[in-house]
Amino acid sequence: MIFETMSEKETFELGKKLGAKAEPGQIFCLDGDLGVGKTVFTQGFAKGLGIEENVNSPTFTIVQVYDEGRIPLYHFDVYRIGEPEEMYEIGYEEYFFGQGVSLIEWSKLIEELIPNEAIQVTIEKNLDKGLDYRKITVEGI
Repeated sequence: MIFETMSEKETFELGKKLGAKAEPGQIFCLDGDLGVGKTVFTQGFAKGLGIEENVNSPTFTIVQVYDEGRIPLYHFDVYRIGEPEEMYEIGYEEYFFGQGVSLIEWSKLIEELIPNEAIQVTIEKNLDKGLDYRKITVEGI
């Protein structure tokens, strides 16, 4: 499915709709260039899960756990992972195959660890269509 958004608010709302439908055990892989809106999408996704807490990218902690929603959110940012083996050190399997939903920013950096049934979300800019335009491709739902 391809979605087009014209503002941060629309990107947030799309994330919120997907979060509202998310189920335990699902893995969402979120990829796109720096500044494309991954964190805005994730904030909407969290809101869709019923999470009211402020959600930011866990760049220096790799994973942030949010337990207050209808199911836990395991928010990964693997941008600073040097080798996929580093994921074993944080016990990624407990999150990926746990009772919550995992959302992984920069998932292509650890693609060999991602199960085939993961949902791929790619966010792209197209400046010809405007500064706030985003093309969001969702595959695997």
